[in-house]
Amino acid sequence: MIKIFFNTCYNVKQNIFFSLVFMFVTLATQAQMIRLEPPNWWVGFKNSELQLLVNSSEIGNAIPEINYPGVSISEVHQAHSPNYLFIDLKIDASTVPGTFDIVFRKADGTSVKYEYELKARPKNPEDYIGFNSSDVMYLITPDRFSNGNIKNDIDTDLREQKIDRTDNYARHGGDIRGIINHLDYIDNLGFTAIWPTPMLTNDMNSSSYHGYAMTDFYEVDPRFGTLQDYKELAQKMDARGLKLIMDMVANHCGSEHWWMKDLPFTDWVNQQETFETSGTLRNSNHRRTTNQDTYASKVDKKDMVEGWFVPSMPDLNQRNPFMAKYIIQNNIWWIETLGLAGIRQDTYPYSDKSFMSTWASTIMSEYPNFNIVGEEWSTNPLLVRYWQAGTPNKEGYESHLKSTMDFPMQQNIISALNENEDWATGFVKMYEGLAMDFAYTTPEDILIFADNHDMDRVFTQLHENIANTKMALSYIFLIPRIVQMYYGTEILMQNTAQPDDHGLIRSDFPGGWQDDAVNAFTGLGLSESQADMQDFVSKILNYRKKSKAIHTGKTVHFAPENGIYVLCRVQDDETVVLILNKNEEAKELDLTRFKELNLEGETLKNVVTGATVTWETHLKLTEKGPLLLTTKNEL
Repeated sequence: MIKIFFNTCYNVKQNIFFSLVFMFVTLATQAQMIRLEPPNWWVGFKNSELQLLVNSSEIGNAIPEINYPGVSISEVHQAHSPNYLFIDLKIDASTVPGTFDIVFRKADGTSVKYEYELKARPKNPEDYIGFNSSDVMYLITPDRFSNGNIKNDIDTDLREQKIDRTDNYARHGGDIRGIINHLDYIDNLGFTAIWPTPMLTNDMNSSSYHGYAMTDFYEVDPRFGTLQDYKELAQKMDARGLKLIMDMVANHCGSEHWWMKDLPFTDWVNQQETFETSGTLRNSNHRRTTNQDTYASKVDKKDMVEGWFVPSMPDLNQRNPFMAKYIIQNNIWWIETLGLAGIRQDTYPYSDKSFMSTWASTIMSEYPNFNIVGEEWSTNPLLVRYWQAGTPNKEGYESHLKSTMDFPMQQNIISALNENEDWATGFVKMYEGLAMDFAYTTPEDILIFADNHDMDRVFTQLHENIANTKMALSYIFLIPRIVQMYYGTEILMQNTAQPDDHGLIRSDFPGGWQDDAVNAFTGLGLSESQADMQDFVSKILNYRKKSKAIHTGKTVHFAPENGIYVLCRVQDDETVVLILNKNEEAKELDLTRFKELNLEGETLKNVVTGATVTWETHLKLTEKGPLLLTTKNEL
């Protein structure tokens, strides 16, 4: 009897145990069955509305229910696919942070639950301080910067499972941990912000390293690390006073994005019918002027905005209101999650411009001190000007975009330094290019750069001329602009062997891998010219950090003469003078021409060498290159 009783109790306990396991497994399975985006949200936004995208098998006929104080369902939208549901929530201002269940009741009488969390916002919206003219961004291609965690090099759940540093278009293993490990290096060089190219999941078959063909807008690519790693990067940067800029893409996704196999609406992406019938897709005509051209034909406008950027990047249709909300909410989610200081928006003119205006307006309304820079790859300042907030135009378009990228000035700098000096060539290109600032509403909010991840390295563009490279960098560091510099420019990285080869442009930073013979982080193995350039950049940027004259001072420049171009920044008792000199032989510069600077008899210090000079009637220039002088005694 005792044995039978014991066995019976054991069986009952066993059945209860297995029932509990079954229940937990069932609940976990239900949660896994449902994809819900955004995966969480916050209380306390100006906009009290939130739209949830729900994806699960046959979820479209389910009736969602929420029982949480301050949260109500205002509307439920069915999609064309039965596997989607869009839920509009209203979150009252009095709503407190917490978790609640969203219950989905199905037609067959069953139901599933999804636990959703509303968080407290980590800081006040005014405290999201954007980048400005005091900042210098360090642009990094993470896969090519430093491999801080070799354990995440390959993910067997993703398509591209190869690490090959000999292949310019394969993954090389750089990651978030690699950036974290070298924050000292970036900070000590004098940079104030970091812009990594996209680090979200890019589950493409090849060339996934660059990040611009995203296949999940809410997931960090596991080969770069985890969301916790990304948060750690943001927190450690913030502790140093470094600003984190996130590279975002509103125009397209990757062809392997999870939704491409079951699109929610028939107009979720442009040319969707053609895509679904395996027809021939039109690429964008790349005629970006159709955004401004009052004479542009409808077909040209359509092909510009609705054409796919490349065949592997489906073009998102922001005219679909659900897609529009999805993009805006996703970007806000990342701002809150990482405490971002800004966004760099890729391929800005390729998206629907009415949407882009709404997108920027919504973000800037929530974060009044934030900043966004849009990529307009045009060398015509009129086209760049068009996108900057507050710029008048005939159609009355308002972009709400504070910053654009200064491709016109970048081209002027390269041309000026490569050309011989004459009336219409050489330094005059830089002089007249800067004179175009009258066209910009706030030129100091434009982003200048010597090169980036999509163009030849500046050292290559300048035919590996070190003096010219120094003049290019010192000039962009001094003019009234926000500054961006590509990783490795400080050690003369180049792609001269294969111009326009993007894989080579994005070469590995020496020292970022354990077996590297050269380590630019420590200086081990650098050539004399590389170490000299690294020191040159560091000296100027660390001075620039503290220079109010460079950040916000008055700009004065003098028309080039005899292969010499002089530019000044002045504020209160600080005057900074940059003298660019193309002459190979020693040259006497007549200083009486610069009388309006009121520097006669002043002792100025060389920002790079620390040597002093007295500003009298003449100054002897002994070598080709830049000379940067300041009236500040302490550097």
